[in-house]
Amino acid sequence: MSDVHSGSFCKEGVFSHIVPPQTGTLRTPCHVLIYFSSRAPQRAMYFRSIAVCACLFNVAMVQNVYPCIPSPRPWSSMIGICAITVFLNAAGSMGMQLTSTGPQTVQRAQGERMTLVCTYTPDPSDTGELDIEWSVVSPDTTQKDQLLLSYAGGNKYVHGNPGLTKGLDFAAGDPSLGDASLSIAFLSPAHSAIYQCKVKKSPGVDMQKVSLVVMVRPSVPKCWVEGEAAVGETVSLHCKSSEGSSPLNYAWKREGGGPIPPSATQNRVTGELLISNHSQSFVGIYMCEVTNAVGDERCRVKLTANKPPNRAGVIVGTVVGCLLLIIILAILIWLLIYKCDARFTRYEKEVSNDIREDVPAPESRPHSRGSSRGASLHPGVAYSQVGMQQTGHSDRGHTHIPSSSTGYTPVKYDSRYGFAV
Repeated sequence: MSDVHSGSFCKEGVFSHIVPPQTGTLRTPCHVLIYFSSRAPQRAMYFRSIAVCACLFNVAMVQNVYPCIPSPRPWSSMIGICAITVFLNAAGSMGMQLTSTGPQTVQRAQGERMTLVCTYTPDPSDTGELDIEWSVVSPDTTQKDQLLLSYAGGNKYVHGNPGLTKGLDFAAGDPSLGDASLSIAFLSPAHSAIYQCKVKKSPGVDMQKVSLVVMVRPSVPKCWVEGEAAVGETVSLHCKSSEGSSPLNYAWKREGGGPIPPSATQNRVTGELLISNHSQSFVGIYMCEVTNAVGDERCRVKLTANKPPNRAGVIVGTVVGCLLLIIILAILIWLLIYKCDARFTRYEKEVSNDIREDVPAPESRPHSRGSSRGASLHPGVAYSQVGMQQTGHSDRGHTHIPSSSTGYTPVKYDSRYGFAV
């Protein structure tokens, strides 16, 4: 013990000369309470039993630095340190203890059923009433935690928002039997939070936290080819999933025909497989797989390689097509002009053959006797002459001169034949 000085301090650690035994009953790694200097490797055998003593008593709640106990006799040092170990172990294991273990962060898919494990072991000295609480820890330290589910006095109580607490229950039928695990029937993104399980039975109390992240599985992606699949051209294969919690990882694989040639570049974030110089070596069926932390989906697409068209033939075909288009346009324009000219000529002929109506002549006035003969000279007017009738002598012996009178008959105008003659 010449290497251990009075009043010095030794740090907890495991050294090459001391290998603590491993047992299945230990919950935490063994703590070695003695520090060996590099000048005393031959004395390690004297203190191996001390390390075994510390492990067997399972010192779980101790400080990182302990005062060393100087003694010239190794066995007395062993007995003294083992006594201290027993005392610390007894002091640290008193009260309620949560015995459940697992990762601090859990990721699950939307729609699954989830159980947050929380098992406990009360101490015989814990004689108070059992109280179990499940709550959501607020990210803001100034705000209160949201209580979800509790157990007290043999009864279960549901607290908080019904939209969040729907489907929450204790996994065990009787939480007082050491299992306070929380069961969630149907996970949704709203359940993503930090949950705290607190078990209290006076005077013992213990708690633990677990972070739950609810993610959405990726949906079945859509695969397609963009660009002409011609030899020597640039072709890109695309893969896209419309749903899924990030980060989404896209990976292209070729089914049959060997691996993808190294000249093709793959973007695992956007899901694009770019082929700059397409050739027959890229022909095949490609599968795209999209994954995230809670699921995966895939799709397939077939890639072919077509021979490039003849450049000269393309040019000749383009020229011939342009000439034919010009000829067709010229014929259409000529037909349009011809139709318009024929219609105009027919219209002129129809106008020239129309019968024009004359303006009606003014009506004639009754003429005197002397001018009755001259009136008959007017064209377009018909006159009728009343015959002279010679009467006999009257009883009085007077002779009557027959009088001739001219009567005027109005001339009617007919719209189809004109004036009557």
